[in-house]
Amino acid sequence: MTGEMLFVFALLLTTILLFVQDRIRMDVIALMVVVALAVSGIISPVQAVSGFGESIVIMIAGLFIVGEGLFRTGVAAAAGNWLLRVGGSSETRLLLFLLPTVALLSAFMSSTGAVALLIPVVLSMARKSGMQPSRLLMPLAFASLIGGMLTLIGTPPNIIVSGQMRAAGFEPFNFFDFTPIGAVILFVGTIYLVFIARHLLPASDVRDPEHSHPGLKEFAERYGLSDHLYKLKIRADSELAGKTLSEAALRTEYEVTVIAMQHLNRLISPLKPVMINTRMQVQDTLLVYGDRESIDRLCDEMELSILGFPEQEIEQLYKQFGLAEVMLPPDSPLTGRSIKEGSFRERFGLNVIGVRRHRESLKASFASTALEAGDTLLLAGRWEDIQALESRRELVVLETPSEMTEIPAHAEKAPIAIGIMLLMLVLMTTGLLPNLTAIMVAALAMILTGCVTMNEAYRSLNGSSLILIAGMLPLALAMETSGALMYLVDHLIANYGDSGPLLLCAGLFILTSFLSQFISNTATTVLVAPIALATAQGIGLNPEPFMMTVAIAASTAFATPIASPVNTLVLAPGNYRFSDFAKVGLPLQFIILAITLVLTPLLFPFN
Repeated sequence: MTGEMLFVFALLLTTILLFVQDRIRMDVIALMVVVALAVSGIISPVQAVSGFGESIVIMIAGLFIVGEGLFRTGVAAAAGNWLLRVGGSSETRLLLFLLPTVALLSAFMSSTGAVALLIPVVLSMARKSGMQPSRLLMPLAFASLIGGMLTLIGTPPNIIVSGQMRAAGFEPFNFFDFTPIGAVILFVGTIYLVFIARHLLPASDVRDPEHSHPGLKEFAERYGLSDHLYKLKIRADSELAGKTLSEAALRTEYEVTVIAMQHLNRLISPLKPVMINTRMQVQDTLLVYGDRESIDRLCDEMELSILGFPEQEIEQLYKQFGLAEVMLPPDSPLTGRSIKEGSFRERFGLNVIGVRRHRESLKASFASTALEAGDTLLLAGRWEDIQALESRRELVVLETPSEMTEIPAHAEKAPIAIGIMLLMLVLMTTGLLPNLTAIMVAALAMILTGCVTMNEAYRSLNGSSLILIAGMLPLALAMETSGALMYLVDHLIANYGDSGPLLLCAGLFILTSFLSQFISNTATTVLVAPIALATAQGIGLNPEPFMMTVAIAASTAFATPIASPVNTLVLAPGNYRFSDFAKVGLPLQFIILAITLVLTPLLFPFN
């Protein structure tokens, strides 16, 4: 063993130990690996930083932007709502539906792409259902890797082993030759992930602090909002017809706040926010806030009809309009003014529907009650106006509903975002464009069509994940350059070459699976597949079972967060530790090893 090989093995071992100890951020460890390789001279400094220009890093960055486009247009939330309706609030039922779905997607497209597209969906589901993201994200990632075992194009290792067999003069694997073994692994793996892995996943709440905010329904219940919302229809003989909101003076005369309006009672007409110059017409529907006594008096005197407010309409309302709890700071120009004088609707586009003073609800008069420093106000209006409060100095935002983090900023672009995603999937599955090109086209299209702004695109890039992947890729190059990788392969052949084909397959599986935990499964397959093929030919056996074993083992990248890009993608949103992947992933690897050793010889005999 040469000095370079010893250095690479020592660096690999040190990196693993640092990851396991979890005392240093993993992206920092990856940068330490880059520096160590550059200083060592085993590879050149340019090669040491080459990972930052690798196609896989650019692909993941592009997928972050595509996923952000789906999030910002509301597509992710809509998909999450659909999955929740199908799966319900049961974590078990939801996973039983989610895992086969992502596996089937991964059978025909990049597993990295499938996971990147579904992460916003899963986070949205977790937030709305109260589930912990950690319970869903790791099973999602593992199911996507299993999905790659289902078809020839499911993952690069499958294509590599098939190409190696064709180059050697053997019949290559067909498109669905992988499906029988992959389907059994998917079935057993799903049972394991749903019913066993949940007990191995982190039990603590791993959601970000922002996700611990009360939901909009809790907000509404806290302030009794739902009990004070009414839909009123303007009849033909109403005095409000033709008047502006300012001329009607409903807030001054009746203490009733008009929050939104639906023109001409058209079902397809969206609720729109109202300003003081908004003019009301016959058949318009008003969404108002007030107590029942005031509402009844308004309807009697102004000839209005009270309409029902079904639960589904309230839910639709919450997609467009939200709430915020704010406080008046001592230096606010609003201090000493009444709600009317504060002109909240003109100044912020929002309505004051509740006031608290000294933690007690205040029966405030719209025109006469002077606001004081420290008063807490409940504001209602469009989500975009609520989001804009963060930049205003007149008010201090105390709390906003958790839903504000997932309100689509570009909901009108949702059909475009769906079209871009479908186009990307078609290009990737048909091979009309290389995966990298298809993803770059989709990411650029998201930006150019306005599904995501450039600033939003920049914010969507998960820097720690990208640095982690880019920093670890050169380690695989160093293992190959130094001869460390071939050293491991040679020892496998020496120790298991004469032990029988089944034991040799087990050795190939373990070696391939082990290497895939630290270097890309593509690189692992490129290096191990020729050895497996040569070994089978050398002992006069059919190479198919050996090559199939290598392909399946290369997709068992479960035990470390750097084993596969999909693991790295879920690392941050799931708030996982290095050891979490080992606890859940190692048993799954042994399960797949057993299934492979039983089924592969039956479907692809050694002789």
